[in-house]
Amino acid sequence: MLNYVSDIMKKVGEANYFESLNRYSESRRKTRIKSIYSSLAIENNQLSLFQVEDVINGKPVMGEQKDIQEVKNAYEAYEQIDKVNPYSVDDLKKIHGILTFLIEKDAGKFRNHGEAVYDGDIQIFMAPPHRLVPSLMDNLFNWMNKVKDTINPLILSSIFHYEFVFIHPFSDGNGRTARLWQTAILSNWEKAFTYLPIESMIKKNQEEYYTAIQNCNNSGESTEFIEFMLKMIDNTIDEMNNSKEMKAKSMLLLSENEIKVLECIKKNVIISAKEIIEQTKIADRTVRRILKKFVEGKTIEMIGDNEKSPSKKFKIKE
Repeated sequence: MLNYVSDIMKKVGEANYFESLNRYSESRRKTRIKSIYSSLAIENNQLSLFQVEDVINGKPVMGEQKDIQEVKNAYEAYEQIDKVNPYSVDDLKKIHGILTFLIEKDAGKFRNHGEAVYDGDIQIFMAPPHRLVPSLMDNLFNWMNKVKDTINPLILSSIFHYEFVFIHPFSDGNGRTARLWQTAILSNWEKAFTYLPIESMIKKNQEEYYTAIQNCNNSGESTEFIEFMLKMIDNTIDEMNNSKEMKAKSMLLLSENEIKVLECIKKNVIISAKEIIEQTKIADRTVRRILKKFVEGKTIEMIGDNEKSPSKKFKIKE
């Protein structure tokens, strides 16, 4: 556990990924979208990453209204991370109210009934009785306020995550709230954590995530889950750093015209070949050759079903 903490602390002190997130709003937006998509997908939201992005950008999306509303709610809730006090139970209730707006009738209110988790027809977890929830949550937040200056936020936020899921204080949205609130605690310590997509790494290791929770429930202590979350945070930083380094290396292999085309697409987000030609002043034939190379290399993707359409557009591939 301590090895993970020291490793993460060292990386936080380095200027690579965290500096890039602090400086570039485009990077922040993309990682925010990844966080929202992954956290909702863990809870069986059926929208794709691109559909989530379209919802956030205000574009019409075909899908279940509940799934679409969850994305809108999550985006609004994540936008509040810098404005909440992560050691306030009242602020947590407000965030839950945003996350479950128009979805859960008791949004922002603790449950008033028993709650259990099932695997098919088999009950695998029974949450504490609802009458104990207010006092359990008060105890949790009182403890956090007492130790927040003595326990490393990496460990503190992981303990909170597990204890919150165990208490299961709301009728719905507990997992989403737990993951967002861990980010809130971490970002209160180091701002760049606001945009670190830890949720994406959890989604990739979803089975291990639930296994760690269940094992801790069975053992009555949270060490396994803390170690799991520290590993997820460490792996997420590594993945983001490696992605940044790979992109930097690949840029060195591009011609001057290829770099111009790529930067033009990044700037405009979605753009047609004709618009690229007009903005870069590169010859039509050259631009189309470069676009073909980037599509085949999966650097960019074509928007639309008709490959031969003169109005087809391109965007950077996620």
